[in-house]
Amino acid sequence: MLFVWVAGCSPVGPDYTPPDISMDNDWHSPLKQGLTIEDDPETLSQWWSTFDDPVLTDLIERSVAGNLDLKKARSRVRQARAHRRISSASLFPSLDFSSASTWTRTGSDSGAESTTPPGFDNGAGTTSHLYSAGFDARWEKDIFGGIRRSIESSQASLEARQQDLYHALVSLTAEVALNYVEIRTYQRRLVTVQENLIAQTETHQLVLWQSQANLSDDLAVKQARYNLESTRSQIPSLETGLAGAMNRIAVLLGEQPGIVNNELQANKLIPNVPATIAVGVPADVIRRRPDVRMAERELAAQTANIGVATADLYPKLRLVGSISVNSDSFSRLVNNLTSVNDWTSSYGPGISWAIFDAGRIHQNIKVQTELQAQALFHYKSVILGAVEEVENSLTAFVNEHEKKTSLRKAVEAAEKAVELSELKYEAGLVDFSSVLDAQRSLLSFENQLAESHGAIAAHLIRLYKSLGGGWSPLLEKEQHNFIPSTQ
Repeated sequence: MLFVWVAGCSPVGPDYTPPDISMDNDWHSPLKQGLTIEDDPETLSQWWSTFDDPVLTDLIERSVAGNLDLKKARSRVRQARAHRRISSASLFPSLDFSSASTWTRTGSDSGAESTTPPGFDNGAGTTSHLYSAGFDARWEKDIFGGIRRSIESSQASLEARQQDLYHALVSLTAEVALNYVEIRTYQRRLVTVQENLIAQTETHQLVLWQSQANLSDDLAVKQARYNLESTRSQIPSLETGLAGAMNRIAVLLGEQPGIVNNELQANKLIPNVPATIAVGVPADVIRRRPDVRMAERELAAQTANIGVATADLYPKLRLVGSISVNSDSFSRLVNNLTSVNDWTSSYGPGISWAIFDAGRIHQNIKVQTELQAQALFHYKSVILGAVEEVENSLTAFVNEHEKKTSLRKAVEAAEKAVELSELKYEAGLVDFSSVLDAQRSLLSFENQLAESHGAIAAHLIRLYKSLGGGWSPLLEKEQHNFIPSTQ
């Protein structure tokens, strides 16, 4: 009856239940500029394809294959899988083989025995030689589930490391895309500066000719000159930023800085955003984001650790056994190995129970319980952070669209202002400062418009990242079916 009860004993400690998280049904940020509440997991899984840019797609695929941080995350998954197998091995018996060769010398003066290897016998007393070989077996019956809870914790930790890998994929794809957009934005701004530089060079030359013909004073020449050089001074900082973004792309691909410069040197347009963007609802984000899923699995692992600690309060039942053979010569030992009658065996059950440990076990249970509470707080904090990221990304995306619309109108007005100011200056109706102000304003607005165009693409990338997109089509073969439940 005892063994029947033992076989049916449930593991001690709390059984894990995913916490219920109450989520709003809608986002607080307004869904405009093509944002919809529909959920489109397939598109979100490869969101970079919505930009319709083959270069960006190629860079992301290469980064997934070569990024070093991603390789490190894969290694952590393999490590966790090996640890899970170590925990599972505790359910099975262990068998050890041992052999020994012992020299024993009996001293003639005291009758005491001591072990002496050959060549060290001083002639006093007698020396005997003993050979032995045998097997020792042990098996612990997991009565109160300590081992099972350990396996449960290891399994949850493995799943957490898998989610960590997927989170690394989400971050990597977003970072590659953000740096790619930054490259195209710098290139667009460089083109803008160079175009303005050409126009301002022509203006400077015109004013210089007028001054030489006594049709303009030297002040206008100096003003045209410092306006020209001010514009030229922007080029080095833009080229520095462009080189930095290119080098960052190379590192993300697991390559040396500069390796991708040639293929990214050609100017291309800043990627355009799709007309419609499905963002789903908050509950979809919680189910999809790997960092939330990882925090939930870490909570499950820590809950199981409470059971591991609690099992130490209870007795442990072990079955032990050994079988061995001894002989005074090695050749006889080998012969005796094949003779069952020459083997000596012992076996039987054993029980160990920590009766007094000065409260160590109880305090360890408290430690594990508090760690579980911390894991729960962390899980809830990650959820709040995830929702915050989405809300901020939605607001930034919508507002940047409105900013871009105003900047486009400002550029159009500045272009007309430059044209009119130049005509009026040539007609002698205004001084040269009006031309300078118009040219500076045009360059500033064109720069801001290029930055805003890139910012819209960047905000969309951050939105895709905050929604948890970019990992599901890139899973390794060891992907699992775990999906944390949320209410």
